[in-house]
Amino acid sequence: MNLESPKVSVPKSPQDVFEFLSDVKNFESLMPENISKFELLEKDKFLFALKGMPEIVLEKKETVPPNKIILGAAGGKIDFSLTSHIQETGPESSEVQLAFSGNINSMMAMMIKGPISKLIETLATNIPKAV
Repeated sequence: MNLESPKVSVPKSPQDVFEFLSDVKNFESLMPENISKFELLEKDKFLFALKGMPEIVLEKKETVPPNKIILGAAGGKIDFSLTSHIQETGPESSEVQLAFSGNINSMMAMMIKGPISKLIETLATNIPKAV
């Protein structure tokens, strides 16, 4: 299952956005209002939970400065990744899009497609306010 957030414009350089998103503790400021738990587990690993959803642990898997950061599932029942694509649009402006990719059976995909789509859209739209 592959999902993408809308592209969002950020009035910061790709390097600034990359540095912000590289620090996983900053994801707490991007989370939706219905977050019930956020915990930094290690320097590059965090746990979060939204009301009515199971806890999810993400860790930084790969970075390609200043254009890409890949977070991946750290354990759990579903293997997936969340990739931040950062593109320069001007001297001090960027465009960011989040992409979710997971190897998920069709029954599970039907159940989680809506909540995951909403989550990545919220994360993306909160980036310009938070950076």
